[in-house]
Amino acid sequence: MNKKIVLAGGCFWGLQDLIRKQPGVLKTVVGYTGGLNENPNYENHPGHAEAVEIEYDDKVTSYEKLLDFFFQIHNPTTLNQQGNDRGTSYRSAIFYGNETERAEAEEFIEIVNNSKRWRDPVVTTLEPFKKFYPAEEYHQDYLQKNPDGYTCHAIYFDSYLKSGESLIANGEK
Repeated sequence: MNKKIVLAGGCFWGLQDLIRKQPGVLKTVVGYTGGLNENPNYENHPGHAEAVEIEYDDKVTSYEKLLDFFFQIHNPTTLNQQGNDRGTSYRSAIFYGNETERAEAEEFIEIVNNSKRWRDPVVTTLEPFKKFYPAEEYHQDYLQKNPDGYTCHAIYFDSYLKSGESLIANGEK
């Protein structure tokens, strides 16, 4: 069954470029969510985060594995900043669709904090998903269209999961 997750971790170009390559990811769309206005755009998106809507096949990957990769490719300890990008648009956030997703995200943040891989604690916010607004076409697949374009994302760490197994389902932290 196909499912969706919406994640924000700085400029959406770099997130999309890395996440799209993960096993089980079927489609990615960059856009805006979590803000104040309807129909936001790049010039007017107060309170919205630049985010990626990820459609995935849950027979191939999982919510937890996508969270694992998300925490490998951006710095979740910098408030409203990734690289040179600053402001609430560039916050680290997980937009959960239900209480199960919220609880799993909360547990994964604890896993990341307990790993001590980052000097500072995680500031990633957990926000209820309301509505996702796709960004303008020129933002979609930006780094595929512009291979030398700006990105502040990279794979900083390997998996937080032991041998690829679920830590949440096993009750480990």
